[in-house]
Amino acid sequence: MKDRVISVLDEQINNLNNLKNGNYEQEIIEISNTIINSIKNGGKVLIAGNGGSAADAQHFAAEIIGRFKLERKGYPAIALTTDTSILTSLGNDYGFDYVFARQVEGLGNENDIFIGISTSGNSQNIIEAIKTAKEKNLTVITLTGKDGGQMKPLSDICLNFNYDETARVQEHHLMSYHLICEFVEKELKEYYHE
Repeated sequence: MKDRVISVLDEQINNLNNLKNGNYEQEIIEISNTIINSIKNGGKVLIAGNGGSAADAQHFAAEIIGRFKLERKGYPAIALTTDTSILTSLGNDYGFDYVFARQVEGLGNENDIFIGISTSGNSQNIIEAIKTAKEKNLTVITLTGKDGGQMKPLSDICLNFNYDETARVQEHHLMSYHLICEFVEKELKEYYHE
């Protein structure tokens, strides 16, 4: 067990060093600015993911609408993973592949952003939601792993962590959306002069 702990820590240190040299900071800044501009223009953020990434979608939305570090007004964000009546009715009536697409169809507007989170980049229900978001002129941001899968070329911005192990991808997604939330709330707090 001790050897495994040391192995994971070494892997994380190596991955973080690779990130420093991989221009990831530019993508994180671009995502942050895109969210900031959307909210300034009356838009909102719709977020979805499966499994552990569903929890990330909820966590991400909570940091935006609640707070991350600063006391400030709530900013508009919705995790599409949380309403069991919607998810089960859509899953039953349309199929699981459409549980997020139908919500994007009903809730999404032109100034909004759809954020899809998938460690494989191949979650079909996220892909269908992206297609619907594109039809409605939403900006599409994705957080992916491995090679980015089918989601990467469909995205306006894709933050891809090219790791095979799901846990490492999820850990870097968490670090990234925490940074994004920090930048978003700092800029918007100053913008709204609170």
